[in-house]
Amino acid sequence: MTIETVVFADDGDIPNSPLPLVVYRGAIDPATRDREGAFEALFHDNGWRWSWRNGIFPFHHYHANAHEVLGIAGGPAEVRFGGPKGGTFTVETGDAVLIPAGVGHCRLSAGAGLSVIGAYCEPVSVDLWREGAEPKAAIRARIAELPVPAADPVQGTDGAMFQAWR
Repeated sequence: MTIETVVFADDGDIPNSPLPLVVYRGAIDPATRDREGAFEALFHDNGWRWSWRNGIFPFHHYHANAHEVLGIAGGPAEVRFGGPKGGTFTVETGDAVLIPAGVGHCRLSAGAGLSVIGAYCEPVSVDLWREGAEPKAAIRARIAELPVPAADPVQGTDGAMFQAWR
């Protein structure tokens, strides 16, 4: 597995985060038979128990009350992280992406069979904010109050998240 990290600055509309996005290339073996189940088990075993199966919305959005992890169980997809001024990443089957609260994300394109397992570390009713959301100061305050999770969703208590999010 290889790890990539990147920080996206607040662009005045999408707040982003001082915590870096963490991309885990090869979080699970793409040849795994039940990749959806494998990602659900991996996230669950690391304390990220509130999961869903779906895709990635094709519009810029972010969450102010939860950090999110995405496991790419089938892909590929091109995803813009950090809002319209952010960066585009190709995610492949087996990759996972840890998205800090406030970091914008938007699916630009997807290959046949895109399947995404998402999870959160806390049982919250996850909010969804889009470009132009108000009140900006309250949204940013909510993001800043979120604690660092107790475990990295992919690597557990000694994971890359702790190195990147110190």
